[in-house]
Amino acid sequence: MLIDKAEADTELAVKAAQAGAGVVRDMYGSALDRVEKAAGDFATTADLRAEKTILEILRAARPGDAVTGEESGRLGADDARRRWLVDPLCGTLNYAAGNLLVAVNVALSTGAGITAAASADPFTGEVFWTDGDHACARLDGVDTPLAPSSRTRLVDVNLDPPFPNAPAFRAVNLLAHPAFTERFRPRVVSTTLALAWVAAGRRAAYVTDGHLADSVHFAAGIALCQAAGCVVTGIHGEPVHTGAGGLIAAVDTQTHTALLNMIRGRTTRV
Repeated sequence: MLIDKAEADTELAVKAAQAGAGVVRDMYGSALDRVEKAAGDFATTADLRAEKTILEILRAARPGDAVTGEESGRLGADDARRRWLVDPLCGTLNYAAGNLLVAVNVALSTGAGITAAASADPFTGEVFWTDGDHACARLDGVDTPLAPSSRTRLVDVNLDPPFPNAPAFRAVNLLAHPAFTERFRPRVVSTTLALAWVAAGRRAAYVTDGHLADSVHFAAGIALCQAAGCVVTGIHGEPVHTGAGGLIAAVDTQTHTALLNMIRGRTTRV
């Protein structure tokens, strides 16, 4: 059976994310050295080893492609048309504290946008993937289409810096909006696994500030939400990655409009 390049790229993203997730899972609970980064951030030996494993897989399969890794930075030609975006352990603070809420993200950025992406949960064994058109969760070799659902009232809000749009927009203020708790319940997972959960119907929405274009942290999750049919915009409703930036990823228009009204300071019921 012939496999086209897009399908092969998607399977490669899944394979790489699964391999990284295996490293993260195997090293969980062990004594981990820390590599300090800016502003109190750090990586662990699990981050570094997972990224090394992922990059080895990508380079072996696509030696001509460029890569940006969370820990190793940009590799390959700056003007490369194909660039893999790798976050080997999204939720390092969670992981280092023994919290299992983490993700391993791999995405391919091309001239057509993100054309393949996978976000793996090391501890459930699920891999959420998209080829840019379809979005599925794979567990034990079985793919199930992702189905956003408005039944959940859980909204995940990213409270981690930076906050480029402060003081005009602070995600924490959304939680204090009088209309928020009337309709939703807040969650702070502190990993972009929550974006995959929006696509899968386990969260109603995800809100964050920041400039997220070609982000190793967010590229896979945003692509999953878009392919699953979610409403994905910047924090002011503009097309994602334009204007002020930020992100509202919601399961449907009604949920998105409600959150957008709150961000704009309105209390209109939708």
